Amino acid sequence: MSIMSGNPQDEPLHAGEVFHLWSHLLGTKAYLVALQVFSNHSGDHDLKVFIEDFMENCVKQEEQQVEGILKENGIRLPPAPPDRPNVATEDIPAGARFNDPEIAALLTKDITGSNVLASYIMGLSLRADIREMFSDFLTQKTEYADKLAAIIKEKGWLVLPPLNLK
Repeated sequence: MSIMSGNPQDEPLHAGEVFHLWSHLLGTKAYLVALQVFSNHSGDHDLKVFIEDFMENCVKQEEQQVEGILKENGIRLPPAPPDRPNVATEDIPAGARFNDPEIAALLTKDITGSNVLASYIMGLSLRADIREMFSDFLTQKTEYADKLAAIIKEKGWLVLPPLNLK
């Protein structure tokens, strides 16, 4: 096990790490395009600012970090869909446009799912640097989930399940 001691960057990636890093990067590249679409569709200033901040300061950083590890290890990168152009919300027909509560709900679902996946990747990774990187992703996305929850509550978009009162 001498290959698994010392500097984590010198340790080889195992097949599960390669698969999940590559898959995470593929999903992240697609998610960036979805965030561009959500930003175009959002008519609420606070939600639009949240999406732009989340995209620039969280998701793109994840993309760069995972891409860097794959490149360092000689792994071919997944394809990226083309960026979407900026469009004024008013130019999107009302029947074809996502509304702000729908966007907020989709973002909540995506962030929650991403955190579950980050926890899973942390659990299967042997390299400490990969576990730490996904731990950082989890922490940062949890902070964004809190910010989004505050926006949802403030705007009145929170949909509660039925209460179980006896």
